[in-house]
Amino acid sequence: MLQIENVHAHYGHVQALRGVSLVVNEGETVTLIGANGAGKSTLMTSILGAPRITSGSILFQGKSLQGLGVHEVSRLGIAISPEGRRIFPRMSVIENLLMGTTFADHGSRHADLQRMFDMFPILAERGHQLAGTLSGGEQQMLAIARALMSHPKLLLMDEPSLGLAPIYIRKVFEIIEMLNREYGMTILLVEQNANQALRVAHRAYVLQQGSIVMSGTGRELLQSPEVRAAYLEGGKPHSDPLQTAVA
Repeated sequence: MLQIENVHAHYGHVQALRGVSLVVNEGETVTLIGANGAGKSTLMTSILGAPRITSGSILFQGKSLQGLGVHEVSRLGIAISPEGRRIFPRMSVIENLLMGTTFADHGSRHADLQRMFDMFPILAERGHQLAGTLSGGEQQMLAIARALMSHPKLLLMDEPSLGLAPIYIRKVFEIIEMLNREYGMTILLVEQNANQALRVAHRAYVLQQGSIVMSGTGRELLQSPEVRAAYLEGGKPHSDPLQTAVA
């Protein structure tokens, strides 16, 4: 479904991505883990065209995304639950959800709202409440639901558990598993919580300093001594822990 091949990207003179290649097949959950500043979120937003890649290719269902605007990429069936949630705090929960239908069939809005309320009962309870008054976990549910309102073929999830209480972290990963298992949703997940992310992933990649340095099934990386030492057993993700292991 998604094919990223030898992608390079820059912020001004700073190179953020260095020859990144990965594949997301239809029906998969694919996880991307790595240290802070490794380029994970840059790769995610490059799919949407911001920043634009400087070389390489990104194909979605065989169609090149190069040169397309965010709205054009969205119309193809890609939606994002962004890092930091980025809900509209002065709009109600329902109004936020309806913002997700911009590129969807407006005739299905009522049914889609009900579907989200069935999936996220807390949003039904908070429907007319200002989104900015929700807890962090509730806002994350809203961000995911808003993305789903567009009926995406591919859901991008950027750090969905960041800053959440443990009860909501568990809920987020339950939702990821449910979306993939029950709805067949194809998901590309960027996540600092490597332990949980690898457990829900069919396949995974490790990104370090803008380059892919390891890949395999979620189970394989979960059992990898290097990954375990770096991310699962007290490693410090901000310190590029796999540099020695892959040198």
